[in-house]
Amino acid sequence: MTRESDVVRSLVEMADTLVDDYDVVDLLTRLADRCVGLLGVSAAGVMLASPAGGLGLVASSSEAMRLLELFELQAQEGPCLDAFRTGNRIEHEDLQAGSGRWPSFSAAALEAGFRSAIALPLRLRAVTLGALNLLSATSAPMDEADIIVARAFADLAALSIVQHRASTEAQRLNEQLSNALTSRIVIEQAKGVIAERAGVSLAEAFSRLRSYARNHNLRLTDVAQAAIVGTLDPLAWAPAPRPPTHRD
Repeated sequence: MTRESDVVRSLVEMADTLVDDYDVVDLLTRLADRCVGLLGVSAAGVMLASPAGGLGLVASSSEAMRLLELFELQAQEGPCLDAFRTGNRIEHEDLQAGSGRWPSFSAAALEAGFRSAIALPLRLRAVTLGALNLLSATSAPMDEADIIVARAFADLAALSIVQHRASTEAQRLNEQLSNALTSRIVIEQAKGVIAERAGVSLAEAFSRLRSYARNHNLRLTDVAQAAIVGTLDPLAWAPAPRPPTHRD
């Protein structure tokens, strides 16, 4: 039961990491290392889709794997790319130089010491976020039990990516809301300053503040801040000039 215990412990440790302020690259690098340590493969790597839709290398278990995956991206052929494009598992493939479905990739992989490959998409429901690449120095296929564990790792990786993106978006939204609220406070203070100095209502003070910002192509918050600290052009307090009247 030692191996099963190691698998369960790895999954629990990775799941526990998700509740902290974690580094997704570090998490996926550890995932690649766990795949090598637990699944009998020689190397593992993770690619993720960029906002533009292309794949990029995020984590690898070794330098040889990193270079091979970069070659895969450059050549635009290989198991990871197929898993991402199709959203399906790429079954065990014996690599043969100059032949098969990835002739260029296979030649490079064999030169690096790898003989076989499988790949799993990182999916959350209908969305494919990336792919997990598993390479072996032997031609022996992975046991089905190992593939199930790899699938669990891939699912956990997909979950971590989604949570990380959601956390980043939530943080960005909170910052935007916080900035908006802070800006509103500054504007309210500026309205009071202009209303007092120009002897006008708060509504009129706000109107003059906005007009000055628009006419001078300035941010409203910056104009309001200048009013508070006393560096705003006094012309900003003046009423807007009336349009000329035309008589027949």
